[in-house]
Amino acid sequence: MSSTELPGTRAAEQAQRIRSVRVAEGEELRSVALPGLTLTVRARPPGRTGLPPALFVHGLGGSSQNWTTLMAALEDTVDGEAVDLPGFGNSPPPDDGNYSITAHARAVIRLLDASGRGPVHLVGNSLGGAVVTRVAAVRPDLVTTLTLVSPALPELRAQRSAWPTAALGLPGVAPLFQRLTRGWTAEMRVRGVLSLCYGDPGRVTDEALLHAVEEMERRLELPYFWDAMARSARGLVDAYTLGGQHGLWRQAQRVLAPTLLVYGCRDQLVSYRMARRANAAFRDSRLLTLPDAGHVAMMEYPETVAEAVRQLLDDSTRS
Repeated sequence: MSSTELPGTRAAEQAQRIRSVRVAEGEELRSVALPGLTLTVRARPPGRTGLPPALFVHGLGGSSQNWTTLMAALEDTVDGEAVDLPGFGNSPPPDDGNYSITAHARAVIRLLDASGRGPVHLVGNSLGGAVVTRVAAVRPDLVTTLTLVSPALPELRAQRSAWPTAALGLPGVAPLFQRLTRGWTAEMRVRGVLSLCYGDPGRVTDEALLHAVEEMERRLELPYFWDAMARSARGLVDAYTLGGQHGLWRQAQRVLAPTLLVYGCRDQLVSYRMARRANAAFRDSRLLTLPDAGHVAMMEYPETVAEAVRQLLDDSTRS
């Protein structure tokens, strides 16, 4: 690398040569350059002017595309944007290689500060739920309401089905898994993810499956795909071990924003039994439980989740 080449530039240039990411009808993509990182933001122009801003943050291995359907369902309610966290979706890795929960939260805060859109209705799923919990705790001025879909908050006894995901963060596991699955097709990988994340994978349409396979093929071409997955998994596990004021449950107690918690009873990654603890931890919270949903309720039951978000926003406006 030459002395004039910025760290991360080569990875970003390689990503530019990879096939284009999918953009649904009515969506727009833009790139936001910030100190030490570049973020891709997926926006859906609101149905009318004057709607309040919202920001959506995906989970481990996901991208802003995870929010396409929910953003469309809420286009009459919010001015929605979804971010690709560093190293995911269409965003290149961060220059410093830091994929901790704190680093992801810092990226979201920098984006909101730079855009001037805050305070926003902040929405997160899984790892993104942990990230936005930290954002809401440390920067309450940026958050109007908080919606958490299966947030990855620490569990003392994680479900066995979640162990392989956590194990990705252990040294050497990601390269080993990469070697062991070298013969897997993109469709095989996608079907495995869907069976883990959906309460009923049969709800996925043929068109959605095709788009997911195309996206998986694109991601597997990225030179940093496995590194981003492994480091983010490690960052999540590390966050689970933090105590004191930096612990995620302690930070949940500090959140001032009205909070909607969404849990699926068939979730194989975040146990439904954590719903009651979360409802008690967030001081101004309400709980939506979906008996047939898995880990990604916003993709499985977008209209139900959208209606709950609308109710949260209406109630917070009146209070």
